[in-house]
Order: sequence, then structure tokens, then C-alpha cells
Amino acid sequence: MIQKNDIISTLNDWNYWNRNFSNTQKRQFYEDRILEKEKTGEIVILKGVRRCGKSTLLLNTIKNLINSGVEKNNILFVNLEDPRFMNYLDIDLLTKIKDVYLEYLNPQDIPCIFLDEIQNIDGFEKWLLKEYELKQSRIFVTGSNAKLLSKEIGTALSGRYLDEFILPLSFKEYLKFKGLNIANSMDMISHSIEINRYFEEFIQYGGFPKIVLTDNTEMKKEMLRSYFDSILMRDVVSRYALDNVVSLMKLSVYALSNISQSMSINSIKNQFQLSFDLVRNYIEYIENAYLIFRVSIFDWSLKKQNVNPQKIYCIDQGLSNIVSFNVGQRIGDRLENIVFLELLRHGFEIYYYKKAGDYEVDFIVKKNQNIVKMIQVSNNIDNAKTKKREIKALVKASTDIPHAQKAELLLLVPDRDETTQMNGKEIVIKNVKAWLLNL
Repeated sequence: MIQKNDIISTLNDWNYWNRNFSNTQKRQFYEDRILEKEKTGEIVILKGVRRCGKSTLLLNTIKNLINSGVEKNNILFVNLEDPRFMNYLDIDLLTKIKDVYLEYLNPQDIPCIFLDEIQNIDGFEKWLLKEYELKQSRIFVTGSNAKLLSKEIGTALSGRYLDEFILPLSFKEYLKFKGLNIANSMDMISHSIEINRYFEEFIQYGGFPKIVLTDNTEMKKEMLRSYFDSILMRDVVSRYALDNVVSLMKLSVYALSNISQSMSINSIKNQFQLSFDLVRNYIEYIENAYLIFRVSIFDWSLKKQNVNPQKIYCIDQGLSNIVSFNVGQRIGDRLENIVFLELLRHGFEIYYYKKAGDYEVDFIVKKNQNIVKMIQVSNNIDNAKTKKREIKALVKASTDIPHAQKAELLLLVPDRDETTQMNGKEIVIKNVKAWLLNL
């Protein structure tokens, strides 16, 4: 059993009861949403890939609570990946930690407890349920495994929690981390050179916060490789007790090398000469670790959705670039991946559409059961035929898909803004950087 003094020592290292806070970057988009959820009294869960900034958001939430009047002694932060806790990861540890905290700090109000990487505790949902039902704590947790969180929390804590999916930095956040706050079109024009330079970096190295704040390009690459290995080893291999690491690595690299492309379990199985079940399970595992996302074809029939190949997107284009064996990966695929992540960030349902032998639309976007947008992403429409093909696909899809006639038709490109018409439909051609900045 872990000793009281060891718990106190560990908690002192992670909490700010007797010291000043370290400097952190604000992420206002998420911080506002987290505080709104906190006001409901429900358990707040931050989920997302490892290293995306969940722990820093917890720290920023602590700062925001203190600024609103909560006492420092009323806050407990627990890092459940601290090596000193590793041999004691069960719900008894959580009880012991809280008891020691109450004795040591003697908070005068219901404590706010922040549990980082909760999935490391077997049976954590039972402890959270007790704290919630007895109103003994205000609880914030983070986790890095989608299936584990949804299975355990969805069963035991149904109706008692609100979650927030955290992604690496958006392009807007990226610019703020670089010291640029672009509020309007005039800002974009006056800072166009810097914006274009930073967008090239964003496409190449992605949006993981610490990598964005690192200037040395070789160090960025080294960190990205380390992130990839850490996600696979800690959130897949260790989590599922896998012994076929070589096949896992091959499948992961293949998926990240083919972002924005459609693929099926059968096609991967045949290419790597692996069993259907192994490929299906391993792809599911890396998806649960938030490394990849699968997007289905759009059809109002779920049966037709399920029998068609899915498209693959990556949590971060920098991560894709660093492991990709496809050195000449098209810039358009990376742009498409960035657009996908932005749609995901704002809570849209995302599909693609394809009419065999005819045309394909990158994104069919739903909100509240309605198709609200159809989006094409292209790196270059200088060629008149290319431009016409992209526009025609949008127009045909808006006609062919039932109940899609009112959807906004949007073509995102790197370098222009205009509006055009085809067959009575309006198509907005927009600079992808301006779209990402909500301008």
C-alpha cells in the first residue's frame, strides 16, 4: 500500500497550493466550453489523443476557477501517469489520495478534483459515481481511449457527465500561439506574408501544442516520432496486451500514409496478407486511441453506408507526415485532413459522397439531421477543367441527394475568394485559410 507521505509528496509536485502557477497558453474556444459545462454540476470529461493539450486545459480551468473566487486549497490535481502511482492504480488509490488531501489541506468547501488520464484506474467509474451521487466533489477528468471511456462511463455514468473532445491546435489557435490574433479580413491582409508562412508550417508539422512552440525543425520531427510511438505503445499495445507489434506498426503507418483516401478492411487484409479479424481489431484500436478517424459514405440508408469503403483521416497532419512512406503525399490530401479536423472540432456529422464512375464530394456535412454543407477541397483550380469538375460535383450532389437542395456549396482553395453559379446553384469559392479563421 502506498504510504501517506509518498502521496503528499507527489501531490505537492503537481498542485499549486503554495506556489505560483506556471505560464500556459490560453485556448479560449475550449476553456469557455469547459466552464459552461462545469456550471451544470455534471462530471466534466476531456477526451482526446495523447499530447493534444488536455492537461494544460485542466490547469487553465483551475486558474479560471481561482479567478472566479475558488480557493487554491479547494483544488486537487492528480496525475494518474505519475510513476509513483503506477503500482497502485485502483479505486482504493483514489480514495486514499482524497483522504490524504482532505487531512492535509482541510478545504472549507466541496473540493474540485481534477483526475488526469483516468483510464489508468480500473473501475474508475464506480468511484466517480459515488462522488457524484453524494455530491462530495466537483469532478473533472481526462482520458485518451475512446472505447474505454465510452464503455465505462456510458454504462455507469449515463446522464451524469458532459464531455468535450479536445483536438490539437486549430489554425486560429496556431496563429495565436505564434503571437498573431487575426480578428478580421483587414488583419488577414496586413499579415498575409506571416499567415502564409505559418500555414505552410501548420501543414507540415501540425498542431500539437508543444511542437508549435518548438522552433527547431529537427526537434519538431523527433517529437512527432516520439508522439507516434507513445500513442501506439501506451494506448494500443499496453492497453490491449498486443504481441504482434510489427503488424500494428505497418497498419498504422499505412493508414497515416493514406489520409483522405478510402479503404476497406478487405483491401488492407489482402495487401498485408493478414487475417480479417486482426486488421479490423487493429484499425479499431488505433481509432480508439484517437490516432485516426473513419468517415462513411453518405446515404440516408445505414445499410448502404455500412457496405461501402470508409475514408481515413488523421488526428494531426504533422503526425501523418512524419511516419508516411508516401513522401510525395499530395498537398490536397493534407488540406482535406485539416478541413476534416475543423469540421470535427465544431461538432458536425461528417460524410463523403461518391457516385460510382461519375463524381465524388469530399464532405457532406450534417447538423441536427439536416445536410447543411457540401464541401470540396482543392489545392489548385487554376486549370479551368479542374475548377469545373469540382463545382460540377457539388452541384450534382446537391441535386442527387434527397433533402440536400438547401445545403451551402463550398469549394475551399488556398488562394482566392469568389462566388459562381452553375445550373441555378450558388457555389462559394473561399480561401481555406480565411475559412479556418472564421472570416
